[in-house]
Amino acid sequence: MDGCAQMCKCFLILFNILFALVGLGLVALGMWLRFGAETRGFFDIDLSTTQFNIGVMVLVVTGVLMLLVAIIGDCGACNNSKSALGVFSGLLTVLIIIEIAAGVMAFMWSDRVSGELVNFYATIYAQYLKTRSPAQAVTLELFNNAFDCCGVGGPIEMFVRDTCPKGSFLQQLSYSSCPSMIKDVFNSNAQLVLGGFLGTAGIMTLALVCSCVLRRHVSVSHASPPAYVLLTSPPSVAKMI
Repeated sequence: MDGCAQMCKCFLILFNILFALVGLGLVALGMWLRFGAETRGFFDIDLSTTQFNIGVMVLVVTGVLMLLVAIIGDCGACNNSKSALGVFSGLLTVLIIIEIAAGVMAFMWSDRVSGELVNFYATIYAQYLKTRSPAQAVTLELFNNAFDCCGVGGPIEMFVRDTCPKGSFLQQLSYSSCPSMIKDVFNSNAQLVLGGFLGTAGIMTLALVCSCVLRRHVSVSHASPPAYVLLTSPPSVAKMI
């Protein structure tokens, strides 16, 4: 195996290990969001949860697909299997297309996504004022700490302050409104999100190229097997070879 093929083989093995870890993380995140006691409030509120169920399902399916692709890719790279590398290349091509499409959609629909999150937060906040549910308190705390905000504007009730980010006394007197912070974060980071998706797609494309190089090397190796000497050949034939 020449140097280029050897480098591609090492890169594919490392890439697929990291790919499998990311896929496993997505599956774990999806399971935690759906069945975790801390996040069960997402699905127990009086709000249509179709979008969130679809989001969790997408996380789990994407994670399982990434695990499958990583396992096939590692088997192909470690065993020099032409068929496994071919399946890996096909599945990885599909994932690259999905990655680019998801990045473009996230960039174009950033306003819509931020609006949905604002409505979700406002609904949780309004219901928590009436029910004081522990699950809804955890949900508010997750949003408040993630966006460094608290409330929907105006005075904040004392029991709601327990879900606000911790800080100095002066910081606790005035918090930014979460609806405005959510919109600001999405508007300012939309280009970074697009860049992250495209960067990930670029790394996956490099893995695809390495897979094609290794697959071609395996094909050439199988097409031209090394010369061998029959045990019954005379010594003069062995010297000529």
